[in-house]
Amino acid sequence: MTMTGPRLEEITAENLDAALGVRVRPGQEHAVAPVVKSLAEAYVHPGVAWPRLIVDGDRPVGFLMAFLDIDWYEDGSVLRSGLWRLNIAAGEQGKGYGRFAVESVAEELRRRGSKQFYVTWHPGPDGPEGFYLGLGFQTNGETSGGQTVGVLELAQALSV
Repeated sequence: MTMTGPRLEEITAENLDAALGVRVRPGQEHAVAPVVKSLAEAYVHPGVAWPRLIVDGDRPVGFLMAFLDIDWYEDGSVLRSGLWRLNIAAGEQGKGYGRFAVESVAEELRRRGSKQFYVTWHPGPDGPEGFYLGLGFQTNGETSGGQTVGVLELAQALSV
């Protein structure tokens, strides 16, 4: 029996090829790293990276990778958790999978006791800023690697 509705799956040997096959639209490739790079980063950051395949029924529809308690300033002063990567497959965009992914990470962070949820994005007209702001994230005036930093207070629900 095939499960329906979106769900997250850990990346395993059985679904690795499906995860590697997730590709965003060609015009978005500059804004998010390919899944293969994310999985390589997850390998070298065990315990910090939380990679998951987004599946609907038996179809891979996206990939996400959260970060858990990273040393934000690399000096031990601030630990942050949030969404590191979000890749929704080109033919699956606009169907609610991105929102599902963000809600799933928020749920996991709440479960782990986090009070804030961080995300970064490429600024610009073709970037995901409207998506994140529409979910309730607010810019905090910071940038990280040339990307805008947004934060969501986890005590509040995501915006509708």
